[in-house]
Amino acid sequence: QVTLRAGAELDARRVNQYTLTLWAACPGEDEVEERLFVRVTAGQVLHCDAPFASAEGDVVRVPADVAPRTPLYAVLPQPLGGLTVSGSCPGGVPTLLLPVSLQFRLQNHDTPLMLTRRGLVLAPAGGFDPSKDTQTFRLDIEVMDRHGHNCSGAVRVEVLPSRRPRVTFLEPQWAVTVPESTGPLEVVTRVHASGDNVRYAILAPMAPALFTIDEVTGEIRSTRRLEVAHARLLVRAYNALHPTDHATATLNVTVQGTDRRAPSCVPAIAMSQVPETLSPGSTLVTLRCTDPAGTEGHLRYALEGPLASRSHFRMEGPRLQINTTLDYDSEAMAAVGFQFTATIVVTAGGQPPRSTQVPVLVTVTPVNEFTPACPNGAIFTVPETAAFGSAVGRVAGTDRDYPPESLEYSLEGGTSPVQPFSIDTRTGEIRVVGPLDAQRHRSYRLTVRLTDTRNDLDPARRRSRLCDVAVRLQAVPDQAPVCTPEVQELRIAAGLGSRQPVTRLACQGRPEGTTLAYAITGGNEDRRFQLEGNTLFYLPDDLAEPCTFVLLVEVWGSPGALRRSTVVALVVHVTPRSTPVPPSTTTRRTTLQKEPLVITRTEAVWHPPAWFVAVLTISGALLLAALGCLARSLLSR
Repeated sequence: QVTLRAGAELDARRVNQYTLTLWAACPGEDEVEERLFVRVTAGQVLHCDAPFASAEGDVVRVPADVAPRTPLYAVLPQPLGGLTVSGSCPGGVPTLLLPVSLQFRLQNHDTPLMLTRRGLVLAPAGGFDPSKDTQTFRLDIEVMDRHGHNCSGAVRVEVLPSRRPRVTFLEPQWAVTVPESTGPLEVVTRVHASGDNVRYAILAPMAPALFTIDEVTGEIRSTRRLEVAHARLLVRAYNALHPTDHATATLNVTVQGTDRRAPSCVPAIAMSQVPETLSPGSTLVTLRCTDPAGTEGHLRYALEGPLASRSHFRMEGPRLQINTTLDYDSEAMAAVGFQFTATIVVTAGGQPPRSTQVPVLVTVTPVNEFTPACPNGAIFTVPETAAFGSAVGRVAGTDRDYPPESLEYSLEGGTSPVQPFSIDTRTGEIRVVGPLDAQRHRSYRLTVRLTDTRNDLDPARRRSRLCDVAVRLQAVPDQAPVCTPEVQELRIAAGLGSRQPVTRLACQGRPEGTTLAYAITGGNEDRRFQLEGNTLFYLPDDLAEPCTFVLLVEVWGSPGALRRSTVVALVVHVTPRSTPVPPSTTTRRTTLQKEPLVITRTEAVWHPPAWFVAVLTISGALLLAALGCLARSLLSR
């Protein structure tokens, strides 16, 4: 029997005939040699491509919350006659590209996945179990055409855990008590489960139906007037789009008789305001509770609420006491807003137990315990030529009391010629507010008072500290003068006098008080202009037509070897007079329109705080009222 070798592929277009030489021999006989001719003819061949035909198979990854019977994979015939495999996400499986009659058969049946006659791999009818970790399923698929040609391949489906939040109840079991007078369709309680598209349903008991539930809101209502009884409800919460994602909880409903009243307490709401220095063991509230059944001696008191409240307070019988120190200046106290909320549960004996809840609100008030602290090494340096409003530095005082940004700064001795500085009362920033006398002072010694505010319930309880601050003057080398503006355009009419003034230069030396020198360095070749100090004069002559002169004036300060100077440009338009005028006629100058020069100057101003304005207004009103009363008394006499 001659068979085709495993893995061999026949291609009639390349080789259409094979010649096989066969030898055969029987025992005791001669060997026989014959030839076998194998002719290969062209025809449709079924072939499965990788990765479907590989040993590992093709891989498809889908989430666990995919809907039941969702297409996950498709085996597709291609136009070239071979068979290839393509996969897609749920809902996006491509259609067949060529109408070829193929049969698909699943070789292994140990998988919940389904294979259709069209070669589609579907999710299980009940969906995947979303509670498990990654799951893997393998499908071995055999494909056969109508001629009996077949090939096989494998698909491996990896089910990944769902990223969608699971439907869960915060508590799997809870109880609720309602009075027996509860009427039909009154709200008994409300259940809540976390998750997406959550719906609710009551699984048990189905009869008698004492309660109904709103499938969207989870509100449970009574269907009839309730009598003294106890009901156990089994409530299911599920995802409306994925019903397999569900959770179950138990609700115990107790219908209590009207004669089973809970204890009553005075006060019904406990509110207390305590300073932070109150010692542990101090009593804040003492409850006076009575039981309608007359069992006051069997009342139990328990404190419930956030962990912070239960750690700072405790119950000693009916007395609410401080358990640990109440530190107002801690971050933990600021995180709770300096208030603690809790609930005192007073329970009486009996079946079922009867309890009363007393809400508690404790507010902690601050106490000014600490004195402000001065910064280390408060030494600042400022140029001796610092202008008005220049920042010197910031005194960063600290206070261990809360709030930390509650210091008020003041300068001892105030602002004076010998102390040309001011300090911001809120930020502690020191600024220059007067001329600095570098010849008499190489440094200034300031005394800053730090005063804490808003650190105590009583505003009069303040603490302060004096801090020494040194301000050193830094010598500044001579700088070039500053002229305003540096470019001028002027227009004058030539007079008949010996000379007429044109303009006066406005320049300032650095440092202030430096004597300045002026000289025309360009544009005055015919000597028509003359400088005396900072004043420019025009020397009239027999000018027949209007003329424009561009002058360059150099301004400098100290006459040292390294001279720093500034050059001012002057554009002068001179117009000759057409008729003679008296010598006393005033020269008229006009200035051409030019681009506006924007000068920005920052000045430090004092903005008094709101309380100062309020005190000043009230004081003024009282003074006016006192003067009015005094005038009235004098007039009446």
